[in-house]
Amino acid sequence: MFQSSQSRREFLLKTLIAGGYGFTAGSALLAPLVHALGKVPRQLTSDESIFKLSGKVKVNGQYASEKTIVTANSTIETDSNSQLIFVVGKDAHIVRENSKVILSGSSDKVETGLQLTKGKILSVFGERQGTEKHQIKTTTATIGIRGTGVYAESEDDHSYVCTCYGQTKIASASHPATSEVITSKHHDAARYIFADSQGGQIITEAPMKNHEDEELMLIEALVGRTTPFSSLMGYSDLRKKY
Repeated sequence: MFQSSQSRREFLLKTLIAGGYGFTAGSALLAPLVHALGKVPRQLTSDESIFKLSGKVKVNGQYASEKTIVTANSTIETDSNSQLIFVVGKDAHIVRENSKVILSGSSDKVETGLQLTKGKILSVFGERQGTEKHQIKTTTATIGIRGTGVYAESEDDHSYVCTCYGQTKIASASHPATSEVITSKHHDAARYIFADSQGGQIITEAPMKNHEDEELMLIEALVGRTTPFSSLMGYSDLRKKY
């Protein structure tokens, strides 16, 4: 249901229209979306977690509803044809179908870790201050972050990581000394991280795939922020995408 780019765009379009939300703080750079779609999502309040739930989704082993609270220590599991868009503190995520995500945190609202044991996730993270850290783990990689946007896929023998913007440090889980610091403005340096060497390499270049700028704009809006590239996108650009 959510595999193709067209399906994701159609889902996002329906989600934005169905939301019925007006302008809020941080939505100024979403003006192109307002022109194209008529509505934009609002920043969720402190007692809300889920923006959109589709299909069968479990939170901490129980089937979730849009009223379910997701904390920084929750486990999320999505079935086939399922998806969850949610917020924890200053971070927001889209968990795709057939995925399992284990969050960890220093409190219910402060994430410090995210383990993607299988599947796919798109995330945006608020800036970390001082000694605050966040780390994503997949089957084959560890990704250190502060404030950035990241898309990740986790398979048995490899992972895919796109640093959509910001800075990450990607390290091999099986060879921790093999690592790379990525600084990206706009999907500049996606990577595959393999469990075993591929022609002498563990970390290799990869294309940008399976996620959309509009999705990043959506989840940043849920936490009252905008993407770095929002102001560069014009109305005509968005009309072409839709």
